[in-house]
Amino acid sequence: MSDVKYLIFDIETVGDGDLIRKVRFPDEELTPREAVTRYRRQLLEETGKDVLPLTFVLPVSVAIAKVAADFRLLELIVLDSPEFRPQEIVRRFWQGWQHYQRPTLVTFNGRGYDVPVLEVAAFRFGISIPAWFNVDSRAFEQSRNRYNHDAHLDLQDLLTNFGSFRMHGGLNLLANLIAKPGKAGIDGSQVQDLYNDGHVDKINDYCRCDVLDTYFVFLRSRVLLGKLTLDEEQTLTQMTYEMLSEQSEQHPAYQHYLQTWDTRQRQKMDILQAIGVPVAEASAAGSVENV
Repeated sequence: MSDVKYLIFDIETVGDGDLIRKVRFPDEELTPREAVTRYRRQLLEETGKDVLPLTFVLPVSVAIAKVAADFRLLELIVLDSPEFRPQEIVRRFWQGWQHYQRPTLVTFNGRGYDVPVLEVAAFRFGISIPAWFNVDSRAFEQSRNRYNHDAHLDLQDLLTNFGSFRMHGGLNLLANLIAKPGKAGIDGSQVQDLYNDGHVDKINDYCRCDVLDTYFVFLRSRVLLGKLTLDEEQTLTQMTYEMLSEQSEQHPAYQHYLQTWDTRQRQKMDILQAIGVPVAEASAAGSVENV
């Protein structure tokens, strides 16, 4: 793993019921779980969404794809399995970033959510990360500088020209554009209830699959930037498909991911046939992946 150049990651969070109770409902007799439910209901009434602000959550899942300088997927892990303790997850994340010589963090909307959650959690747990908070460096060299893509590449920022337009559909849209699974079954709105019901394993499976989608969107962004050719992207994609197939018995989530991926490919093939592209020609040219 000495050639890890990128850490592509995603996090899943749940409400910190004790903090919500203390800050939002200090004069009410609520259990932590009741405080989370109350706050979600309040947000839903006020905004139409029950998404908790990042300042009131804790990470319960962090999945990370370790990627080489040549963009090969080396390994995909979840932190602190099987305990999934927030403090240990945060500690291992920042420790791992240091261990691999501070590789580029890659996210989708991580500048607006994932990274701040991990920063605030480091503050909470007293974890020192001076190389990340290198505020004494020149502005363009600081890790938290919005435009320092060597430290953190937020794919949403890249593709929207730093928010010049809204990416309606988000990561799911981009994954579907390149015939990858996208959201298939669980989505982020279900994480809190899954956690309450004791299904942390399902949360981590979902997080793994989001990281895989992010990895494939990252590869296509490298094509966009001229860092990869379409043929090179397709080779890396096939290598990843084979890796997931080999690991599918160990990680059942990959079975569902691969099945959905196959369905997306068949759908694309149907579209190509409908517009008059011969099946053999499309397959030989890699058009199913690239069109």
